[in-house]
Amino acid sequence: MKESMSQNLEPRETERTKIQPPTDASIVASNAIKYTAYIMLLFGFLYFLIAYLAPML
Repeated sequence: MKESMSQNLEPRETERTKIQPPTDASIVASNAIKYTAYIMLLFGFLYFLIAYLAPML
């Protein structure tokens, strides 16, 4: 029992991987998708206001 416990406590070498920061192209693409979604939501909301709520006034 002691042998198995001592094996778990020994320091192990971990493989380190370099984390690369996102490139400019991926940031631009991500922002383009995000702001396109915002614009589509805005136009959808405006369409709702004009098509459904404006006739009720």
